[in-house]
Amino acid sequence: MQVGYMMFLSNLHDNMPDDVMVRNELEIAELAEGLGYDTIYCPEHHFEDYSMAVDSHQILSYLAARTESIKLGSACIVLPWWTQPARVLGRITTMDALTNGRYVLGFARGLARKEFEVFGIPMEESRGRFDEMASMIVKGMETGIVQGDGPFFPTPETEIRPRPSIALKDRLFSVAMSPDSAKQIAVNDTRMMTFVQFAMEKHLGNINIFREEYRKNHNKEPGPTLLVDFTYCHEDAGHVEKMMQKYMAANYVSLLKHYEFMADYHKELKGYEAYGESAKFLNSLGLEDAVQDYIKHQAWGTPQQILDKLEARKAIIGDFEWNSITSYAGLPYSEVRSSMQLLGEKVIPELKTW
Repeated sequence: MQVGYMMFLSNLHDNMPDDVMVRNELEIAELAEGLGYDTIYCPEHHFEDYSMAVDSHQILSYLAARTESIKLGSACIVLPWWTQPARVLGRITTMDALTNGRYVLGFARGLARKEFEVFGIPMEESRGRFDEMASMIVKGMETGIVQGDGPFFPTPETEIRPRPSIALKDRLFSVAMSPDSAKQIAVNDTRMMTFVQFAMEKHLGNINIFREEYRKNHNKEPGPTLLVDFTYCHEDAGHVEKMMQKYMAANYVSLLKHYEFMADYHKELKGYEAYGESAKFLNSLGLEDAVQDYIKHQAWGTPQQILDKLEARKAIIGDFEWNSITSYAGLPYSEVRSSMQLLGEKVIPELKTW
């Protein structure tokens, strides 16, 4: 099993300036290579405390110069928010040149209404924009040429410079959190990435949709799904429980606010109807129970408790890769470091034998 560390750049710390948080997060990320992680990932989020990872390429370029061999991944580039596929392709090929084969990339469609509004992109266009740009980028990486005749990104035939130097094979991920996305991302030779929010049985439906569509489109088996958790590890189970009731709960409340998951507007948006069902489920629980439901499905605990949770998932969905977010919601950096150290000593070595 491959194991990733995902940066998140959340700032729910008390009175910590954003620039100080960013430098702290970079220091934490640098620990990942020595602790046995295979990849450092950085997402794309804007405008709120929940996450301010506004430019994964810039952040990963810094880390490329500070590390030796660990892979570096954009998880993910939210394609509908970018208006020029040629510019995105140039950033990808530049990352390949800088990292000499260590860069992996992911695509996402986006979900937070505020981000779409600020960027001036109608949410109902997100599916069309994602599909059109993803196709142009995949073809551009294969041919070295970007060209588009679609309604969103008409682009004259143009050579990409720096020229693509590394094939996309086995290093493209796409986020899928809904049946619509699980089906559509399988058009490309990608692997599925999903953020754990519910019981694994509830995620299995989307995973199976992706697997079935991928087999149809590519006549081969898809690679392991990449699961993303917010996590915390400590030898004292009681201490872990106490920390999660404070920090994991705060993280989920921040997440609900950012995505407006308990609002009812998603069901009216083309391509986002499944989120209306999620909102219905969450509202049926109420905020407090929704938070507790979320907390119990994340992979946290003592080293053995985490391994047991991940093993139970494997029994349900088969092989997967694990991507852990250890710094979030104002969790003190001393706790983040000790948690990562324990993961590196007692969890990651075991996972790599799976």
